[in-house]
Amino acid sequence: MKNIFCIIAALTFSNLGFAQDFQKDFNRYFQAQDTIQQREVLAKWEKAKPQDAELFTCYFNYFFSKSRQEIVTLTTEQPQGESLVLSDSLNQTAGYVGSQIVFDKDIAKKGIAKIEEGINLYPNRLDMRFGKIYVLGQIEDWGAFTDEIINAIRHSKTNKNQWTWTNNEKQSDGKDFFLSSLQDYQLQLYNTGNDSLLSNMAKIAEEILKIYPEHIESLSNLSICYLIRGEYEKALVPLLKAEKINPQDNVVLNNIAYAYRMKEDKTKAIEYYEKVIKYSDGETKEFAKQQIETLKQ
Repeated sequence: MKNIFCIIAALTFSNLGFAQDFQKDFNRYFQAQDTIQQREVLAKWEKAKPQDAELFTCYFNYFFSKSRQEIVTLTTEQPQGESLVLSDSLNQTAGYVGSQIVFDKDIAKKGIAKIEEGINLYPNRLDMRFGKIYVLGQIEDWGAFTDEIINAIRHSKTNKNQWTWTNNEKQSDGKDFFLSSLQDYQLQLYNTGNDSLLSNMAKIAEEILKIYPEHIESLSNLSICYLIRGEYEKALVPLLKAEKINPQDNVVLNNIAYAYRMKEDKTKAIEYYEKVIKYSDGETKEFAKQQIETLKQ
């Protein structure tokens, strides 16, 4: 995702006045992981300029960083990332020692409360909204994660995607940047492998389509929720809408063909796999050819 959580990074800015000095000081201590000095800067900053937008993002960073903890784990399955293999007396793998990142949710929620104050004062600050969504995803609060995405979608109609970012700088390509980021969040939900979160994906897609009815990615996302549930007839409704918008979208065409195949409508399935062949190349084209051969047997 493009700079999705850049408010977490320690950034270097030009001199923007008194408040900017606090920001520079905080970023320096943030970089050094000196939480005592970070807290002192925040206290002075809040006293001097309690409604400074960057104060809220720095408070947010402070609490989120403090909530993040790395713990040592002993498992029988190899964890992601680097790990130490433990062997038994027969030199067989007995387990793995690795590390895992966990979050103190109570501390993280203090950061969320601070960024919510910032969002209320500066509703067009997309970095604040995305920062909040990011942390909700990290602590796996998928209900709040989904609700915050929906709040941002609704506000995009109000502000017509005139978003700002750090230091209230205008975000270029507001609409495209916003919608592409939402697609990354949908992928995050999908990658959990938790089918109960399909309803969250559907809610987000439906909310987007209320405002952006020709957003093909959301039409596809909605169809995927139905496809996974085996509701093939329902899946075809958004897919066929997407085809009308872009008749050459091979992802849409592939999913239409799949839906018809699962409905055991071989004629329609072959028709759409032929369209995939027409508008695709490489592995996608070869896959469609294989599907047609199977269907004709």
